[in-house]
Amino acid sequence: MNNASHKGFGEALAAMSPITLEEMDGIKLMNRIDTKYLTDGRTLSGLLEQAAAEGYRVLSAGGNRISGYNSVYYDTPSLRTYYDHRNKKLVRQKVRTRTYLESGQAFLEIKRKNNKGRTKKKRMEIPPAELMDFSADAAATIYLSKHSCFTADELSPVLATKFRRITLVNPALTERLTIDTALQFENYRTGRSADLGDAVIIELKQDGRAASPMKGILLQARVKPVRVSKYCVAVTLTDPSVRAGRFKIKVRTIEKTIGNKIAVI
Repeated sequence: MNNASHKGFGEALAAMSPITLEEMDGIKLMNRIDTKYLTDGRTLSGLLEQAAAEGYRVLSAGGNRISGYNSVYYDTPSLRTYYDHRNKKLVRQKVRTRTYLESGQAFLEIKRKNNKGRTKKKRMEIPPAELMDFSADAAATIYLSKHSCFTADELSPVLATKFRRITLVNPALTERLTIDTALQFENYRTGRSADLGDAVIIELKQDGRAASPMKGILLQARVKPVRVSKYCVAVTLTDPSVRAGRFKIKVRTIEKTIGNKIAVI
């Protein structure tokens, strides 16, 4: 991501009023609709300027308005969670551990999608040292069994993701926006890594009963909705043995958006 983009981010984010984690936790989107978008850093700079003009607030954690996230995704030896998604299974799950770099906190997180397309996330805090292996943590293994269809001995680390996130909230507190940049992946099983360069993944989480100013901003900037999973794209890029199917199209869409071939090492 170029220096002009970073400068644009800083200026636009500085113009926004901050919102704290405590305030964020109090926002309940009862009829929530989640939509993902794909764009690049140059376009994002303009989106942030528009958001600032509309009165959006930015999450500030420890004085930081851009936060670092490191995640480790777990899967079975046969990559069941990957193939459940690839094969469009309606009911599916993903299991990961995640560290929030600014706070130092780490969590075991379980994402479950039901047959109505709704995704729910359960999480419990774990020691940061258990990011790569929580199997000796009795509380974590019980939590996994309770909230997922997996047991700890069925899963092992497959892939690490690293990215930087900006979180925005609209003035009416009826929508949240997560903006992920500087996306990097490392596959533990193949030893390959990938860098999405200037790609930006945006997720809009809105109360379906309320108007969305951000949808208008995105439409004006010609940023269209796209279904994309960071985990599935990352596995497709870093594991030549998988049957990628439609995920190859997602990779080409990202490359078209950033105007470059994705770097895989």
